[in-house]
Amino acid sequence: MKPPMNPPMKLWEKNTPLDALVELFTVGNDRTMDERLARWDVVGSIAHATMLGQVGLLPMSTAQALVQELSTILQEIDAHGISIEDGVEDIHSQIELELTRRLGDVGKTIHVGRSRNDQVAVDLKLFLRHEMRQLRSDVHARIKIMLDVADEHGTTSLPGYTHYQVAMPSSFALWVGGYAEALLEDLRVVDMAIDAANANPLGSAAGYGTSLPIDRQQTTRALNFDRLHVTSTFAQMSRGRTEKLVAMAMAQVASTLARFAMDVVQYMSQNYALLTLPDHLTTGSSIMPHKKNPDVFEVLRARCNRLQSLPTELALVQTNLPSGYHRDLQFVKDRIIPALDEMRLCVHVAQAMVPHVRPIGGVMHDSRYRYIDSVDRVNDLVAQGVPFRDAYRAIADSIANGTYNAGSPLPDHVPNDASAAIGSPGNPGITLLRERWVSSHPSSHLNSNSNSRSESSTS
Repeated sequence: MKPPMNPPMKLWEKNTPLDALVELFTVGNDRTMDERLARWDVVGSIAHATMLGQVGLLPMSTAQALVQELSTILQEIDAHGISIEDGVEDIHSQIELELTRRLGDVGKTIHVGRSRNDQVAVDLKLFLRHEMRQLRSDVHARIKIMLDVADEHGTTSLPGYTHYQVAMPSSFALWVGGYAEALLEDLRVVDMAIDAANANPLGSAAGYGTSLPIDRQQTTRALNFDRLHVTSTFAQMSRGRTEKLVAMAMAQVASTLARFAMDVVQYMSQNYALLTLPDHLTTGSSIMPHKKNPDVFEVLRARCNRLQSLPTELALVQTNLPSGYHRDLQFVKDRIIPALDEMRLCVHVAQAMVPHVRPIGGVMHDSRYRYIDSVDRVNDLVAQGVPFRDAYRAIADSIANGTYNAGSPLPDHVPNDASAAIGSPGNPGITLLRERWVSSHPSSHLNSNSNSRSESSTS
């Protein structure tokens, strides 16, 4: 066993020690974020070392030794994580230190033909691709739960509102189905972000390529990227750009969840009394014994609204940056990684809560909804041959002068009516949405890399 080595010099360090305050200020939260990128740094290094051996920049025996030891390190990271030691600058230095401890000078050869710039870029691409695929799977599962809930309670009548005013009859299935469809559309934006992360920047070095005969197409195949970032300049400019597209996708999902949470909070209030939650999912008041507060949905709303600010924050970090790498981009990393954690937490909480959101029956009997079927009365006259504008005016006048006859109260349940227009209370289209949900299954996204060492052990 080789004796422990002192931490190496920083990869960029010369002979002048860096001022301690400057180092503290510029490093920021980078070391903590880097630990999340550890496995992907090793995955990228495996592909890089393999390529170096195949093109003859390293002896094949050296490349094989690097790959074997990196594979062991990957297993160790997946099993119990990794910590960046005191005095070691970042995860790239930590992995190189581990290799050098285990392989001696052979470990120092791993940096041939690359820079920390393309190293962190490929780490982030692999990490973001993986995380967004996981988010996609989470959202997809949540859509199914909403569709199941719509099937279970879908025929229950609900009033529809516009401008906070009573509008037209609706149903629980139409309400929940609307959010299921919104999330199905949000998956398209998530897919855009996955695609942005599915391009290989490795080999762009510091942003201007390398004179060494590396094979960038080979590492693209090894890491199962969809394509290569061809120009080294754009490969570097994709840093920050990819994260912003990921942030936009998260913001889109967060917008849907925040709006859903707002509906639940509003419709649970006594003034609406349309929905209910079990007592164990609500909180009370320190002085008001009757309170059943939907705090979980209020917190969900706040978290998701905060996530919607992320694209703007990342855009501002990158405002007016010229081409090439700039240290500003470090502060994209420490925003996007925690945001991914929070986004997945929000989706999981919503997924756990949705099955417990139940409609309250009989609400349509309340006098506040006595005009809610006025559009139907207009349509009745139109069916009798009355021009629409005349029918509208007749019903409006009857409401104004107090002679409107609403007839019998609307039923507690909306009868299924296949002849009704798709997207109406009697035909909310849940079956069609379920077909779309099946066709958007995430397996095609998650399994596309199943034959690659890069996805062989996801943690």
